[in-house]
Amino acid sequence: MISFLLKILVAHVLGDFVFQSDRWVQHKESKKAKSKFLYIHIIIHTILVLILLQFNVDYWLAFLILPISHFVIDLFKIYLRKILNSRLSFIVDQLAHLAVILAICAYYYPKMLSFEFQLSETLLLFVLSILLLTYGIAVFIKIIMSQWELPEDSDQDSLSKAGKYIGIIERLFVFAFVLMEEWQAIGFLIAAKSVFRFGDLSRAKDRKLTEYILIGTLLSFGFAILIGLLYQNLLDNL
Repeated sequence: MISFLLKILVAHVLGDFVFQSDRWVQHKESKKAKSKFLYIHIIIHTILVLILLQFNVDYWLAFLILPISHFVIDLFKIYLRKILNSRLSFIVDQLAHLAVILAICAYYYPKMLSFEFQLSETLLLFVLSILLLTYGIAVFIKIIMSQWELPEDSDQDSLSKAGKYIGIIERLFVFAFVLMEEWQAIGFLIAAKSVFRFGDLSRAKDRKLTEYILIGTLLSFGFAILIGLLYQNLLDNL
């Protein structure tokens, strides 16, 4: 079953991301069902599935359903762009493709693909750690930093919510490095962030802003290290 699933996923990734150019996507969005590239795209997907599944006639239903469902989902995505933005329509599109792929796998291998799962303590601990790293800590840091108000730090030229996402990504990196016991990588990450922020600090020439950024950075890294160590300790005792 795993081999079957991986082959279909490889065909999907090749067809959607490797053998499809931006020009094709733009043409499909403008011409919709009349776009020739929509049909070329489906033909490529069909060929990839046939090749990777080695033309095995036992999988005739997969050869039939996958291209048809891909066509319907892609067409639905094109018209969905009028309602949703590109990010949401892309996520819905890929989730729909994945759902079809899993349904095909469940049809051919019903005993090996079960949607019944038990929320083990290990899984719950990992989910809790990720939630704290992505959202929980951000709230703590925001509350702590709220005692200082620095209007100079609100740069109109910065990306929307960039600081939030940078914080989330850096904490996930730190968490992973703690689990791998790569402490030098954490030091490198701090140094790299300091280099990128040095330009802002040197232009600002403001001691308060420097201290504000330093406190926020140390809190973010400190909480991430703490959660990583707690996760390791609790995992060893489960």
